[in-house]
Amino acid sequence: MKKVLLYKKIPEHALATLKAHFDVSYFEKIDDTNKIEFFSALAETEGLIGSSVDMSPEILDKASKLKAASTISVGTDQYDLNYLANRKIPLMHTPGVLNETTADTIFTLIMCTARRAIELSNMVREGRWTKSIGEDHFGTDIHGKTLGIIGMGRIGYAIAKRAHLGFDMNIQYSNRSQKPDAERDFNATYMDMASLLKTSDFVCVMAPLTAETEGLIGKAEFAMMKQSAIFINGSRGKVIDESALIDALENGVIRAAGLDVFDVEPLPASSPLCKMDNAVVFPHIGSATAETRLAMVTCAVDNLINALNGDISKNCANYHLLEK
Repeated sequence: MKKVLLYKKIPEHALATLKAHFDVSYFEKIDDTNKIEFFSALAETEGLIGSSVDMSPEILDKASKLKAASTISVGTDQYDLNYLANRKIPLMHTPGVLNETTADTIFTLIMCTARRAIELSNMVREGRWTKSIGEDHFGTDIHGKTLGIIGMGRIGYAIAKRAHLGFDMNIQYSNRSQKPDAERDFNATYMDMASLLKTSDFVCVMAPLTAETEGLIGKAEFAMMKQSAIFINGSRGKVIDESALIDALENGVIRAAGLDVFDVEPLPASSPLCKMDNAVVFPHIGSATAETRLAMVTCAVDNLINALNGDISKNCANYHLLEK
């Protein structure tokens, strides 16, 4: 049987499926206590499956027999796609199964920031609600406003669907290419990022983290936004300059921000974001429902089985590079 290294805890039935196909080595965590054992297993493995660990080229250089890797995520930033392609190693991922759940999370951030839900809930819990609230605690409407989406992929489309069909929002988007389905289904307007930043009431970033998108939104971009704008990041923390965002929130450059991802995760309690009433912060829960996480694991296991059997026609993140 082919040797596979699993580096994340998964449900017993999914583990049983892996073991029915492969000789599985399992590491629930990787640290100084088991690093030697991990690298020994890595040297013999033909397949990798897991998430939340940076699989750098320096680490994967030790996996001389590696034939395929499967990440239990849609994001692929813990792997170097070009490095894998140079070694003819496919990286499988899990797009599709988390689109709707992640879009739910992003829209929760939109609603919480617009209506100041966390701030006002804390006011009640802490006994500070002593009279009817006044203008100082008013939120802002969502319905009828303009939502600008940077990165109109599968999740961006699902967010646009909720916004346009559920809240009668105007949709505009910036993307590497036009998306006729979004334009047809939601009357979405394609535009450059600068125009989107200047005219959107809500700016939602859903771009993947790449060399081109790292630091995509910084001081200059926040300065372009309306002072009343609400900024949402559900992509990756490093897509934005977090210090520039903090400065924009502290100085009223923008109204508020809703964040599910951060430059450093877990977000340190010392971060200014933890103390701001105009920042809603979630612990990276985009796909964190029992149903979706199970679907992701199932997809990742199936992906690895298929890849090690020579079929990478579905869910291969670096397929375009392998074909070159």
